[in-house]
Amino acid sequence: MATESAASIAITVVFSAASRSVHETVLNVPNGCLAADALVLAAPQWGINATQLQALDLGVWGKRVPAQHVLRDGDRLEIYRALTVDPKVARRERFVRQGAKSAGLFATRRAGGKAGY
Repeated sequence: MATESAASIAITVVFSAASRSVHETVLNVPNGCLAADALVLAAPQWGINATQLQALDLGVWGKRVPAQHVLRDGDRLEIYRALTVDPKVARRERFVRQGAKSAGLFATRRAGGKAGY
């Protein structure tokens, strides 16, 4: 049993195909497995083809890693998709939609206080 655990490691592969949907898979991969190899094992479950695999960015526990990164036992391999909207632009649009009086620093003001304080 000890030789079996030394020969393989358990990793978690996480992918979000769209907002508010997360797919998580636990894989047992050989010790010394590369991030790209683990991605090839997990991708068919989510309908990702080989050309799409090359365009994806990868990370381990929130830090970007190259495809040649060697995984360790317990790693969480994350697959990042491209942003559809720049977060700064989305925040500005949301602020315009909600109005200055009901958002952020302007939501509650003390009587006689200046705007934004």
